[in-house]
Amino acid sequence: MNPRIRIMAITLSVLLLIVIVELVRKRRLREEYSWVWIMTGVVVFVLATWESLAVRLTHLVGAKIMASTLFFGGLMFLTVISLHFSTKLSQLSDQVKKLAQQAALLTEDLDRFRERREEDSSQR
Repeated sequence: MNPRIRIMAITLSVLLLIVIVELVRKRRLREEYSWVWIMTGVVVFVLATWESLAVRLTHLVGAKIMASTLFFGGLMFLTVISLHFSTKLSQLSDQVKKLAQQAALLTEDLDRFRERREEDSSQR
């Protein structure tokens, strides 16, 4: 691997880890999602520092060059992340629907209560 590419990969992975820790610390990223990004930074760091592992993965995948393996890994990562967030989005949509229905029922109950209260006060 080209030394410049290796240095850039190591630098980017360390920066990614620092950014993730800061986002979690500032409560802009929930801990439940941070593990994915921390693992990404660790994997990039390991592959950048341990070239023989990257070469073995390239042969295992059946690729000719290491860049193909990295692109394949990135594509798989993005696919898994997209699937994960799609399921989370579906769950949150269901929760929003239920909450909207509950809010509508509570609003209706409140309106009925106010009407009864006004009727009672007008009868006095």
